[in-house]
Amino acid sequence: PNMNGYEATKAIRALARPDANTIPILAMTADAFEESIRTAMKAGMNDYITKPIDPQKLYQILNKNIAGSDQA
Repeated sequence: PNMNGYEATKAIRALARPDANTIPILAMTADAFEESIRTAMKAGMNDYITKPIDPQKLYQILNKNIAGSDQA
């Protein structure tokens, strides 16, 4: 509750854990501005999906970022 998604992502990426840089972090927001997408990627997020959620797009993003990773 004390951090926004960008701050939380940066904190996770900074952890001294072997998976800190590989765990998938996905943004889900109603903000579809290109600047926000760039900010999310710069913070270390792996992908970005906007609301309202398109189930097919959500499944594609999850498959791309989670299904093929060692974390799944």
